[in-house]
Amino acid sequence: MKKILNIICTVCVAGVLAACSDFLDEQKPQGTLSENEVNTPDKVDNLVISAYAIFTTAEDINSSFSMWNFDVRSDDAYKGGSSTNDGDVFHQLEVEKGVLTTNWNINDMWVRLYNALSRVNSAIAVLEKCSDSYTLKAERMAEMKFLRAYGHFLLKRLYKNIPFVMDANMTEEQYNTLSNREYSNDEGWALIAKELEEAYAVLPVKQADKGRPTKSAAAAFLAKVYLYKAYRQGNENSNQVTEINKEDLQKVVQYTDPAIYAAGGYDLEKDFHNNFRPETEYENGVESIWAIQYSINDGSTYGNLNWSYGLIVPNIPDVTDGGCDFYKPTQNLVNSFKTNVDGLPMDNYNDANYDMTVDNADPRLFLTVGITGLPYMFNKKFIMDHSSAWSRSGGTYGYYVTLKHNVDPDLIGTYLIRGSYWASPMNRIVFRYADVLLTRAEALAQLGQSAEAITLVNKIRERAAQSTQMIADYQSRYGVHPYCKPYTGTYSKDQTVKIVKTERRLEMALESERFFDLVRWGEASSTIINYLTKEKERVSYLDEAQFTQDRDEYLPIPHEQISSSNGHYIQNINWGK
Repeated sequence: MKKILNIICTVCVAGVLAACSDFLDEQKPQGTLSENEVNTPDKVDNLVISAYAIFTTAEDINSSFSMWNFDVRSDDAYKGGSSTNDGDVFHQLEVEKGVLTTNWNINDMWVRLYNALSRVNSAIAVLEKCSDSYTLKAERMAEMKFLRAYGHFLLKRLYKNIPFVMDANMTEEQYNTLSNREYSNDEGWALIAKELEEAYAVLPVKQADKGRPTKSAAAAFLAKVYLYKAYRQGNENSNQVTEINKEDLQKVVQYTDPAIYAAGGYDLEKDFHNNFRPETEYENGVESIWAIQYSINDGSTYGNLNWSYGLIVPNIPDVTDGGCDFYKPTQNLVNSFKTNVDGLPMDNYNDANYDMTVDNADPRLFLTVGITGLPYMFNKKFIMDHSSAWSRSGGTYGYYVTLKHNVDPDLIGTYLIRGSYWASPMNRIVFRYADVLLTRAEALAQLGQSAEAITLVNKIRERAAQSTQMIADYQSRYGVHPYCKPYTGTYSKDQTVKIVKTERRLEMALESERFFDLVRWGEASSTIINYLTKEKERVSYLDEAQFTQDRDEYLPIPHEQISSSNGHYIQNINWGK
């Protein structure tokens, strides 16, 4: 299995943003290194690896850098757990009621991500002082710029108005006078894009170490950033889209050029489910452009396991006892996978609930959502039913179970490990090739190039139709009706944009993209309000749910950060002070 070096770093933070320069190495576990010692290539590489490591060690079950905890605001997922009081601050986010700027989860994610950026800047500061005789200096600097862009990207999607820590050599006084409104929304995205373009120019086409970003990874990231940038939120007193910028869309097209990814050997997996398997032979597959690398059997007690999904495991008696059953698929999401007689998504999909004995469904439904009457994780020893094993809440959050993050119970002890919670060495893919194709399709659709966009959507749908290795006998054994076909008509620009958005939801379901997509499109308020109107008929706890436009698209700036900024931070709109 993967072995990854984790360097433990003591993050020295003045407030939450101060740079970290102290680290522990093998020779001097408690010593302080001189500047000359730190500048040697082996010590620099330790700092670089330390910067990578914090993107696993700084997250946990309540603050996953995958952002699943915050995707419960979307129409894809219920919070789950035993009750609305279980993880109450995330319940408040889901219903968008009672959210306080002092809630621990609002500040916790902010602190963790800035701690990660602190570790990256520590590496950059030393790299800048290294002699050019260090042959990997430029490449390692490009890797760190990629990670710094990644940290800022995660923060910006959550909080919108953030301080950027782009100077690795800032003094404490400079940190303490940073503003979270130094840059407009568009300028913030441009700053992230500039960092990535510098990385793209240097990064190699392939890397020997899978966790290091390649040129394709930087391109995929750039395309995503430019797509966010394209949907301009030009009014600082609103979170609504004021313009869809064509120049930014052209940048998306540029960085999704198929030749970039062909050079790196990237393509779609033959089967959709291969992206979500923990076994070593499936990880870092052809579709995985850049992934957070987790591991086991690397010399430590639990290895470098992915604990961030620890709350998502169901509570199967005598098997996964202690599973917490969070991040539950919504009925709306399940219904969205229904297909019509032509094998295409239905406009009226949410009028009636999915019935697996009658309705046609996209095969990705059975690879994304665990459904009553079907095997959990494709293991016929575990048939899901209306028991507490599949709903700790007794049905408050329904009986569906997410599959992409979970592992076959038969793999306990090898790929499913019990510690304080359940964990797995399964990688988390950050950029996969299907996302690149959909990003390109969206840009082309918005540019009026409908035929080209539909061709890309059909590549995704054709792969979906063929993704049956795990469910080959589901139709004969369980009576389900997998049915997915490509689009064959001619479509207007507006129709094509809608098709791409629908396909993105189906392909990326429960990968924590949905809420951010809705905000990017300027559709969060309308979509969530429509979703709640119908969903309140199905689940009673949503009776109090609401969504306030021009507020709930972003988290508030944490009260602790506002109060310690000496007036340099301004609260997000409509969140008070």
